Amino acid sequence: MLFAGVAWTADGYEIEVAGEDGRTVARLRARTPGEVVAALPAVGRDVAVVFDSTNGTVEGGLLSAGFQVYRADPAQLPGRPAFGSVTAAALADAGRRSAAGLARIAPGGGALDGRGEEYSLGIAASAGAEADLARSGRFLAHGARDRAEIALTFDDGPCPPYTRGILDVLARYDVRATFFCVGLHAAAHPDEVARIVDSGHLVANHSWSHPFLPDLSRPELAGQVERTSEALARAGAAASAYFRPPYGSRTPEVLGWLAAQGSVVTLWDVESSDWACPGADAIARRTLDKATAGSIVLLHDGGGDRSQTVEALPSIIESLLSDGYGLVTVDRLGQAQS
Repeated sequence: MLFAGVAWTADGYEIEVAGEDGRTVARLRARTPGEVVAALPAVGRDVAVVFDSTNGTVEGGLLSAGFQVYRADPAQLPGRPAFGSVTAAALADAGRRSAAGLARIAPGGGALDGRGEEYSLGIAASAGAEADLARSGRFLAHGARDRAEIALTFDDGPCPPYTRGILDVLARYDVRATFFCVGLHAAAHPDEVARIVDSGHLVANHSWSHPFLPDLSRPELAGQVERTSEALARAGAAASAYFRPPYGSRTPEVLGWLAAQGSVVTLWDVESSDWACPGADAIARRTLDKATAGSIVLLHDGGGDRSQTVEALPSIIESLLSDGYGLVTVDRLGQAQS
C-alpha cells in the first residue's frame, strides 16, 4: 500500500507518495485537480490518498478514478502555514500512521463525511446572525418571492470542459447565470474566467481551496477571500462582494468575519445534488420540483465529472422559461430584496 498526501498552495497542488516504511516514492506537482488524478496512476493504483479539511477540491475526481480517499482534520495534523494546507509529506504520513483514524470519503459522499453533526450545529447557531446580516443586505438565501425570477448558480469551477459546456447551453438560450469560482481553479484557467465574463455572466467568490470555513482562523479566511478576488480580477472579472461559503458551512463567528470584509454571504434554496452524479434526469427533476419565484439554484461546473449537469441544463432552462421565470444573476435578486 502507498500513501499519497495532496496539499494545496498558492501555486497549485503538491503530492508526496510514501510507502508503508515511510520512504518517499514520488514527489509530484499539479495545477488542477484533473492533473492530480492523472499523476497518481503512474505510481500505482493501490494508493490511499489523504487531503485535509482546508481542501475540498480533489476528492470528487479521485473517487471517480477509483482511489481510496481520506480526510484528515486539524487535530490529526501539525500546524498550517499562513496560506496553504499542511505539507503533502505530513498528509501522507497521517495516512501511513493512522488511516483507520481518518475519515474515509465514500463514493457518492462528500468531503465533510463524518462531520455532519458539527456542520449542522454551526448552521443552527447562525440563524440570528443570518437574520441580522439579511437586514443589512449582507446575507442572501433567496430573492423576493413576488418576482418571477430565478438565479442559476454554478460552483467550484472553472473546470474545462464542463464550464465551456455550460456556457454553450446558457448562450443557446440567451440567459445569464452566476459562477462562484474557486481561486485555485481561476488561477489555473484564467481563460475560462474571461469567457464567463465575456458571455455576460456574474463571477463571484467561492474561496481559494474550498475549505470547511469553521476550521480556519480569521487571517486564513481573509486570505482565502482576498486571493481569490485577486485571481478573478487578473482574469478580467469585475469586483463582486458576493461570496458563497463552501458547503454553505458557517458559524456566527465566520459570518461576522465575512461581513467585516464586506462580503454578501450567498447561499441557495434549491439543491440539485448534482455533485453526487445521480443522473441528468434526477438533477433536472430535483431542481424543477423545488424551484419557485426568487429561488437560487445550486449547480456545479467543477469538483468532479459534471457532464450530467451539462446534460440536465437544457431541460431545466426550457422548463423554467416556459413557466414564465426570468433567469437572472444573484445580484439582481439581491437588488430586488433591498
